[in-house]
Amino acid sequence: MRTELLAPAGDIEAGYAALYYGADAVYLGLQQFSARATATNFAEDELNEFVGYAHYLGRKVYAAVNTVVQEDELPQLLQTLDICSHCKIDAVIIQDLGVARVVRESYPELEMHASTQMAVHNKEGALALQKLGFSRVVVARELTLPEIKEIADIPNLETEAFIHGALCYSYSGLCLFSSFESGRSANRGKCLYPCRSEFLGEFGKTHYFSMKDMALQEDVLKMPVTSLKIEGRKKTALYVAAVTDYYRRLLDGKPVENRDEHIKQIFSRPWCKFHFMGRDKNVIERNFVGHRGLKIGKIERLGKHSIVFKTGHDIGRYDGLQIEIPGMEKPFGFSIQQMRVEGKNVFVAKAGTEVEIVVPSQAKNLCKGQEIYLASSTEVKGAYDYVKPRPNEYRQKQQIDVSVELFEDKIVAKAADKQAIICGKFEAAQQPEKVIEAIKKSFGKSGEADVALDKLEIKNDKVLFVPASVLNELRRDLYKQIEPKQKLGILPEVSKHNLTKPQWILRTDNVGNLALVDLSDVAEIIVLLNENFKVSDLSSMPKNKVRLALPAVCRKVSAWKPIIEKMLTAGYRKWEIANYWGCSVLPEKGIDLSFDAPIYMFNSQATEMAKELRAGRITLPAEDLLINLQKVAKNSALPVVWEVYGDMPLFTSAACIRDNDCKDCKRGEKWIKLEKDGHKYDVCSKDCQTMLFDAKPYCVAEEARDVAVDFYRVSFVYKKYKVEQVVDIFEKLQKFEDVSVYHKGNLVGKIL
Repeated sequence: MRTELLAPAGDIEAGYAALYYGADAVYLGLQQFSARATATNFAEDELNEFVGYAHYLGRKVYAAVNTVVQEDELPQLLQTLDICSHCKIDAVIIQDLGVARVVRESYPELEMHASTQMAVHNKEGALALQKLGFSRVVVARELTLPEIKEIADIPNLETEAFIHGALCYSYSGLCLFSSFESGRSANRGKCLYPCRSEFLGEFGKTHYFSMKDMALQEDVLKMPVTSLKIEGRKKTALYVAAVTDYYRRLLDGKPVENRDEHIKQIFSRPWCKFHFMGRDKNVIERNFVGHRGLKIGKIERLGKHSIVFKTGHDIGRYDGLQIEIPGMEKPFGFSIQQMRVEGKNVFVAKAGTEVEIVVPSQAKNLCKGQEIYLASSTEVKGAYDYVKPRPNEYRQKQQIDVSVELFEDKIVAKAADKQAIICGKFEAAQQPEKVIEAIKKSFGKSGEADVALDKLEIKNDKVLFVPASVLNELRRDLYKQIEPKQKLGILPEVSKHNLTKPQWILRTDNVGNLALVDLSDVAEIIVLLNENFKVSDLSSMPKNKVRLALPAVCRKVSAWKPIIEKMLTAGYRKWEIANYWGCSVLPEKGIDLSFDAPIYMFNSQATEMAKELRAGRITLPAEDLLINLQKVAKNSALPVVWEVYGDMPLFTSAACIRDNDCKDCKRGEKWIKLEKDGHKYDVCSKDCQTMLFDAKPYCVAEEARDVAVDFYRVSFVYKKYKVEQVVDIFEKLQKFEDVSVYHKGNLVGKIL
């Protein structure tokens, strides 16, 4: 079966470019619930027309409805899904379990694809989503080829993997950084990319988390997946055209020549393959951020207002250059206004030529040896023209059946429950066959109306003649009465649970932390397991109160299965999971299952879907607004946990922050302190995983007093705590008092 090449479209022009240059499918966003909320995205009319054109070409269109949805937004979600159904979208890409439930129950004609925001990074996670009705899973970008292959081997499940474009430092869906820092949530499509900022830390002031771009290039031929995905819904049509063309040629076995260079000139950070060929540390670009371009040489000499170098590529007047200058976050860029070869002014300098280029007067700190990049090429800008249809040419219209009946004093046209009548005096036709032709011709037109003729029935028993002008008027009158059929979905019912008197839960990754706590005040103790955990580590804990928690990220499920089996054998039946993989590794029966916050519950529909996944309770998301938390807690189908204190991971990453080579790494726990704009952070590097934390703990104890939930949770996880600290903090929180130093994330913010 042909592997699908899937291209992005942030607007309709990018969509047309993608189709012209060989995309088998295009993914795009609508005006709401798109994980690229700041892209132009598609209005309904544009979507209708674009899908019609794509289907005419035999291609597919997927709509990204891949943000989390708040409780009050569920009616608006229906409007978005109505548009998807009406416009005949081939599939919707989903992150939120609540969206999945609404689609599955009210829009069964829409296929469901699991977004990369669901952080599917192992076979077990994919299997859990397949059971819910997802026909395709977009795998995490962090995976290696063998890991991708294991998921791709699941029978009757399509897989999709990114092959080119921007990379997030965090696993998608496991990042709260932008939300906590600015109120702009990545899970809502509004990320401000604080990870690309400069931080001051152990290795100086640099970009610790700024990722290179992914570019698998010829390695796409090794991909075992159903669909190869290009990132770039915020990129231009020119970029989409160039990248789509490049990978189309690779897949079809055609020469790519210098087309990779074209991409670099349009937009490109330095390229990497991430972990596709195995774990790779060379995926961070610490010195510069943003578009770099194609490297074409180094400064060899400096004139008074010029630079001299041997260009490795043809360049022309008005092309854009960038020069890397140490100490500057971004390269210094300018447009070539004047250049000389052998002392003569020229418009074009060929590759291999020594060229002198006049630089702007504001150029500073230029010196010999600095690298020069071609960041914009006039020639490339004109190399990717594309053909697009005329406006409304492929607009999808509602198919209708029409009957037309002629009488001596009137003519009547009907469609469904609508009719149009024109009265007059109609006489016998001299050429009856031409009357039939005229009626067919007239009603075969639809103009601006959103309808198109399917079947036509004509009754003209007295063989009367009707002028074409009358027929056209009759058609217009009938067609304008017919409203386009919309799929008016409904929200599936949610069973509401009865709130109980709130109880307290303690969560830890070190049971020794709780040595001095009076556990009679605690309903439950959640213990976060690790790969070295032993049953004997729990000997000091009251077994009836212990719940065992699995981590959100698990790259080696085989290593965890023996641990899980030992705990089950020892009689531990209460479990908590933070990712869908946990649903597959735990038994289907006899388990008391809790969902942790990274399985996002932003609406009551999601809580009902959690129940289907065997959850007995859910945990409210840490980045949600207080007003929505209250509504979800009130309408939830399951008992509700709210974490009121803890060290929240701002992100979890498979990219290493350490400076050492992998071969010399002990992979033990290492903490690094960072600072940005006076704000302090702690970074934990352990076992090839990086987690970022605010230096201050998250604490919302004062607000918790007024939120009705079933459980308040206090977490002592990841960071080190003294046993006396734990007692003092817990006692304070039980009085609904905040600790002395804290942050509240975006709890009382106005944006999400």
